[in-house]
Amino acid sequence: MRYKRVFILSLLLSCVCLIHNAQAQKNIYKATVDSDGVQRVKIIGGDYFFNPDYIIVQVNKPVELTIMKESGVVPHNIVIKAPEAGIDINESLSTTPKTVRFTPTKTGKYHFECDKQLLFFKSHKERGMEGIIEITD
Repeated sequence: MRYKRVFILSLLLSCVCLIHNAQAQKNIYKATVDSDGVQRVKIIGGDYFFNPDYIIVQVNKPVELTIMKESGVVPHNIVIKAPEAGIDINESLSTTPKTVRFTPTKTGKYHFECDKQLLFFKSHKERGMEGIIEITD
């Protein structure tokens, strides 16, 4: 009987670890350079997430982000503050796609987030609405 309890407990702990690891995984998107020299990325925001939430682009090549949100009443935005890399974005998201353009000038990893927050509740960033844009050679 004791071994049965240990087995069940081990099984439950394994399930919890699998769920945690699945939640921690990033939705990675590596942009390619189109024939016109532009890297295009589509980002969708929703109930406290961005998809993708890890974006890889090349330095010194124009980037075109098409941003939008899923339907719903909760307002969201996308903020990327990396002036040292040529990026300064603060755009509201709507269900109608919007295009934002920039040319990254410095390699590195830069955070993006939704900076919305209602009163004393957790911010959208604290609830998981954040990501990274990695600029590579």
